[in-house]
Amino acid sequence: MQESLKEGVNAVRTVEVDGGRTIDFMGEDLRVYATPELVRDIEYTCRDLLFEHLDDGEDSVGTRVEIDHTGATLLGMSVNISAAIVSIAGRLVTFDVTAEDSVEPIAKCTHTRFVVETAKLKERLKAKAAKA
Repeated sequence: MQESLKEGVNAVRTVEVDGGRTIDFMGEDLRVYATPELVRDIEYTCRDLLFEHLDDGEDSVGTRVEIDHTGATLLGMSVNISAAIVSIAGRLVTFDVTAEDSVEPIAKCTHTRFVVETAKLKERLKAKAAKA
């Protein structure tokens, strides 16, 4: 991890709510941003922010997501996801995240990621696969 990785580091990502990011179980007229897709977009926003401050051979994995998805975002709308690092404890990094569309805030989230050395992770996964 680089010295630039500090509390307060932040980023904003804009995503367009396309068909793949919406629910389909209530019919075409009620397609809105699906919570699992919002969580995925939050994870990628935080991972990309963190990745800018990691050394070669490091990446991160999500370990916790606590989310309140409070507003429906319509198909075709854009959402701004704002993430800020609020805590670093060794390799554990915690983010405060908010999301809003052009009308209202739609989510508040706390997300935690763990910084891993990809070579070590690959070896652990190979060992687990051998046991499976």
